[in-house]
Amino acid sequence: MAGKIAIFTKADLILTLAGAARQGGRRVKEADLGFLEKASMVCRDGRLEWIGPHRRLPKQYARARHREVELKGSTVLPGLVECHTHLVFAGDRAAEFEQRNQGVSYQEIAARGGGILSTMKRTRAASTAELARLAQHRADVFAEQGVTTLEVKSGYALNLKDELRQLEAAGRLKGPRVRRTFLAAHALPPEFKTYEEYLEFLGREVLPAVKRKKLAERVDIFVEKGFFPAEASRRYLEKAKALGFQTLIHADQLSLSGGTRLAVELGSLSADHVIQVGEGEIRALAASETTAVLLPSADLYMKCAYPPARQMIDAGVRVALATDFNPGTSPSQDVNLVGLLARLEMKMTLPEVISAYTVGAAHALGRAQEIGSLEVGKCADFVNTTADWRTLFYSVGERSYQGVYCQGSLIN
Repeated sequence: MAGKIAIFTKADLILTLAGAARQGGRRVKEADLGFLEKASMVCRDGRLEWIGPHRRLPKQYARARHREVELKGSTVLPGLVECHTHLVFAGDRAAEFEQRNQGVSYQEIAARGGGILSTMKRTRAASTAELARLAQHRADVFAEQGVTTLEVKSGYALNLKDELRQLEAAGRLKGPRVRRTFLAAHALPPEFKTYEEYLEFLGREVLPAVKRKKLAERVDIFVEKGFFPAEASRRYLEKAKALGFQTLIHADQLSLSGGTRLAVELGSLSADHVIQVGEGEIRALAASETTAVLLPSADLYMKCAYPPARQMIDAGVRVALATDFNPGTSPSQDVNLVGLLARLEMKMTLPEVISAYTVGAAHALGRAQEIGSLEVGKCADFVNTTADWRTLFYSVGERSYQGVYCQGSLIN
């Protein structure tokens, strides 16, 4: 038998998420977690070749000499997919956190030259090696929490040279699989007077360079009042699509500014934040393939309302969860905090949270055919824990996984 084979045997329980995957991550119930008791998995060259009860393990695997890892006493579930981070940056914004606590708004801080622009100055000044070193430490923290696929955005340099350096630093990361997103349309840099002028520059000079150098597959933009307007954003994203990029939008976080409807109209992979949405936006999302990415730890830090997750899920919207890790508005990498807030503040059930951090997030990255569930043909990305699965997303700061595997290889 050709190919490198590894056999993971005798897990007490495997949650395959196969049912959730069949439903496209919509209206997930406990039965959709796909329970297999006393089960094993066979991985060939990083992909699952067989999964099922251990007693039915095909004889050719039992007889042959392959690497075998016994998971007795463990529960196994798909590796987590962290689909929205701003991982590559220098500096922090702890002083602004204090200002917001004293009543200064996010928009006021930005107008004073703070916010994203303050991180821009530090990021531009840092070397690529330093950015990569800082980002690697953060990627390791995510891996410790069971993350096997990690989205990383640029957007803290806002010029040609340093945006490319951010993406290059992200490309050096080891451990989780990395998906890079170009987010130079994050704020207006001081070199430009209008958002429209800056977007024209990005479309003319920067997007082609990112494509030519193969530094990202996806393009994001912050559509918001006081930031990038919807109509100019449409033209920019259409340029990105014409170049072959997938698109997504920071949508309707601080106000109902048209980002969610624009994401649906353009067939974007995701609309992220989606706090200030009404019934019309929810119906549009439910009828589309656009995933709603919910970021409750950012809502906690920003003292925002939480997205209407219960209404979305009941309407048939596919949702994903992520940390929105960044230095200003969500400086926490705690995956369990995200899941706990989803349960406490957004009334999501535990099966819905698990699906949102696996199947839903895989859809948000356009990779649902490869990751998010444990099925034959998909990547062998999984975690194992001796804890009961019902204790997941229950305790903040918990590191409950004994092994974290990406394509069948231990990464933590």
